[in-house]
Amino acid sequence: MSGDSERASRELILGVPDMDCASCALRISGRLERMSGIEHVDTRVVTKDLRVRFDPSLLEEGAIADAVRALGYTVESDGTDLGSVGRLAEPSVWRGRAALRTYLSGLGIAVGLALRLLGLSPTLWSGLTWTIDLAAVLFIVAAIVGGLNFFPKGLRAARIVRLDMNFLMTIAIFGALAIGEYVEAASIASLFGIAELLERYSVERARRSIEMLLDLAPAEARVRRDGEFVTVAVEEIEPGDRVQVMPGEKVPIDGWVREGSSTVDQSPITGESMPVVVEPSAYVYAGTMNCEGYLEVEAAKRAGDTTLAHIIHLVEEAEAARSPSERYVEKFARYYTPAVTLLALAVMTIPPLVLAAPFTTWFVRGLTLLVISCPCALVISTPVAVVSGITSAARNGVLIKGGVHLEALARIRAVAFDKTGTLTSGELAVVEVCTVEGSSSSERELLGIAASLEVRSEHPIAEAIRKAAAEADVGNDHKISDFEALPGLGAVARLDGVPYKIGRPELFGDAVAPWAAELDRLAAAGHTPICVGTDASVLGLLAVADRERDGAKETVAALHRLGIRRIVMLTGDHEATARTVAQRLGVDEYHAGLLPEEKVTAVREMEAELGAVAMVGDGVNDAPALATASVGIAMGAAGSDVALETADVALMADDLRCLPYLFRLSRRSGAVIRENIAASIAIKFSLAAGTLPGWVTLITAVLVGDMGASLAVTGNALRLARLKRSD
Repeated sequence: MSGDSERASRELILGVPDMDCASCALRISGRLERMSGIEHVDTRVVTKDLRVRFDPSLLEEGAIADAVRALGYTVESDGTDLGSVGRLAEPSVWRGRAALRTYLSGLGIAVGLALRLLGLSPTLWSGLTWTIDLAAVLFIVAAIVGGLNFFPKGLRAARIVRLDMNFLMTIAIFGALAIGEYVEAASIASLFGIAELLERYSVERARRSIEMLLDLAPAEARVRRDGEFVTVAVEEIEPGDRVQVMPGEKVPIDGWVREGSSTVDQSPITGESMPVVVEPSAYVYAGTMNCEGYLEVEAAKRAGDTTLAHIIHLVEEAEAARSPSERYVEKFARYYTPAVTLLALAVMTIPPLVLAAPFTTWFVRGLTLLVISCPCALVISTPVAVVSGITSAARNGVLIKGGVHLEALARIRAVAFDKTGTLTSGELAVVEVCTVEGSSSSERELLGIAASLEVRSEHPIAEAIRKAAAEADVGNDHKISDFEALPGLGAVARLDGVPYKIGRPELFGDAVAPWAAELDRLAAAGHTPICVGTDASVLGLLAVADRERDGAKETVAALHRLGIRRIVMLTGDHEATARTVAQRLGVDEYHAGLLPEEKVTAVREMEAELGAVAMVGDGVNDAPALATASVGIAMGAAGSDVALETADVALMADDLRCLPYLFRLSRRSGAVIRENIAASIAIKFSLAAGTLPGWVTLITAVLVGDMGASLAVTGNALRLARLKRSD
């Protein structure tokens, strides 16, 4: 039955452009969650969309949109994923009707106070207990004008009996007007309006960080059509199209370089600090910058499928992955607001009725508690920090798939690494050249002979030898003849008429006897020995191995300094190689000869012993272990859609040096989130405690408890955007 129910579920995506604060999101989700047939509600303030999973047999799509409209919100679209592009290009929060009303309200207060201070406010009406002067009229108008920003939503909230901030502020303003506290009423409207603008601004800042990712790719590109380059929208580019990229322009699409050479700044995608050299057959990414040369790129994907598009989509999705702190805050707010509201009602009624205390005094104190009961700063404190941390990471070449993973990283106690392709490059390299001391064959000569013998071979070892010779600037000026490949053993050929051979020790028979000690040493180090010589003797040895990745040793050391309790290497390679790599890199322990399922077992054992464990791998053959670990981190995800989709965290470049930054960011984010939550709760409770003896006024409650707290938590959260990989 449950399987049938799950298959019957549908997801509806609604664009809600008016959902610009955490309170709005709580209000919408609270209303929808009470509807029959709703299974899950996901509100995303940053991208201003709403995703609802529901049972269509119990509820129609139109009813969901109507319920949102009934709360006073505009519904932009039904059933279509709008993406973020259309909604991000919005006017600043400091312009528009809400901002104008707030400014006019503030102006009315300022003019009214000035008239009273200068004695220029004549009395217009005097009644039983009230006296209305010109300044009072300005204060009343200021309260009404400023209150228009939330009166309609407050009245709708009253109709559905929901205590949201709009309802509470509406009650507070009209309550203050009813007892003649005109300055307080106007101040509540104006200051609360400013607090709302600040909250929306903080969300806009987070939204703008995503918009910066959107701006990386150009909107148009020059594509070859019928032999000529014409300008088209990037959405019209098809795989196989030739795209022209001039110096100083951004690459519009993922693809292969087919003509030209240049250096390309890939930092927006991979986080690499230095531009990389690209030549024909090199792969480039949309959003990267062509620094100096002319390029023609063959499109590999459509605009919606590029690596940059995946990053933007996953950053947006990350907002939906609620962290433990966010869930705690939302749960706390659901109980906090009704509790303080009931306390406010008790303060308004019990002292006057039971103790014959002055009604006006305690009514004002009750209104002050109503203002304090609004949890705006508390609710927004965590998501702003999470979005700030995630987008900061994305700009530094690290993709974090949600606040839950950002917080989980801060709890990591051990890190498990795959070896091949992670701690090592996954490519064979010549790591040592051995010649007989005093021999006429120098290391350069031996490398030159070996490279000449391997010039016609396609074997990975041959490629490693040729690359080593090129890096050492050893020329290949031998005349080669009579070349013959010996499968499984090596190759033979004549160089300048002299017979040579290269390959495994078995190829040389008894001639390798003088090299027995060296062969044993290289084998113990996990290296593959390649002999070079003639029919009569072995001239020297080349040690070939999987080279350690640049920065691997420094990364391991940095993780130790950060307090990671244990660093473990898990590999399917043999014991000798694993031991050598582990010793060179400084990992605490290693496990060799493991199958994928055995890596899963090793991760589970580490978690049982040490607590939270992060697994770092290539995102494909390590997928089971990545999924098992508390946090799975994929290497080099820029070129792998699988890694982007399956890992919890993806390092866009093959650069392990991103890891220390990642752990620093997670810990800094965790600290900021805790600071924001603690500060928000402390401010609210301190103000509530100070209200009963009359120490806290209505104006102070709005100025400190709402506007001040919102400013504090937002500013604290935005500090995360300044953290760099080099810090």
